[in-house]
Amino acid sequence: MDKRLEAFGRLLDVLDELRVKCPWDREQTFTSLRNSTIEETYELVDALMDENLDGIKKELGDLLLHVIFYAKIASEKGAFDIADVANAECDKLIFRHPHVFGSVEADTADQVKQNWEDIKLKEKEKAHEKKRVLSGVPRSLPSIVKAYRISQKVSSAGFDWEKKEDVWDKVQEEIGEWQAEMKSGNTTRSEEELGDLLFSLVNVARLYGINPDAALEKTNRKFIRRFTSVEEKAEAQGKTLREMTLDEMEALWCEAKASEH
Repeated sequence: MDKRLEAFGRLLDVLDELRVKCPWDREQTFTSLRNSTIEETYELVDALMDENLDGIKKELGDLLLHVIFYAKIASEKGAFDIADVANAECDKLIFRHPHVFGSVEADTADQVKQNWEDIKLKEKEKAHEKKRVLSGVPRSLPSIVKAYRISQKVSSAGFDWEKKEDVWDKVQEEIGEWQAEMKSGNTTRSEEELGDLLFSLVNVARLYGINPDAALEKTNRKFIRRFTSVEEKAEAQGKTLREMTLDEMEALWCEAKASEH
């Protein structure tokens, strides 16, 4: 037997036994597992960002357990099982990749993405769902990720700048509108205009081939690393940050930044 199938079968058997013999596992439902699934997903993202291969392996296992757990609960309800999940995904992948399994041609990744979006719209039409470009964007996505997916989808529908350089005019426009509302003191409008500015910057990232969520996370980590260095250098001088002047902290920040190059 293929060792992958053997290992997967073993995992299914282990979960089957836990579902019967473990009080905690017996009590789990779709709802009770939801928050844990979200947490496991973010832990996987952390490992991916760190390029920690051992961590990726561990977190993939944890997430895989959740996938089969949901399928197990569904099978107990007589709805579907893990085989149905896998077969449905295979059918979808084959249908959405006609350039691999059919006669459609797609020589670039952009063509593949465009075909993918077109096919998904046809699927919704076939299922008698309203044909809406943005109906497939999950409501619970984090805001930056959601903005990125929205911009990708409307772009695939042809709603985009003719030249990517034109997006900078929109950014400048949004900066001006935000500054105007900030000066007016209108808090509600200031918040709305800041959102518009952030959305325009997400579009900049997309047009220039950058994932904005990944870019911001790298900056978050860089800032934490440098600020922690500032704290450590301050402690080495026998001071707390509140006892230091802004100029002193800025000098330590520059040291931390320089040490990375």
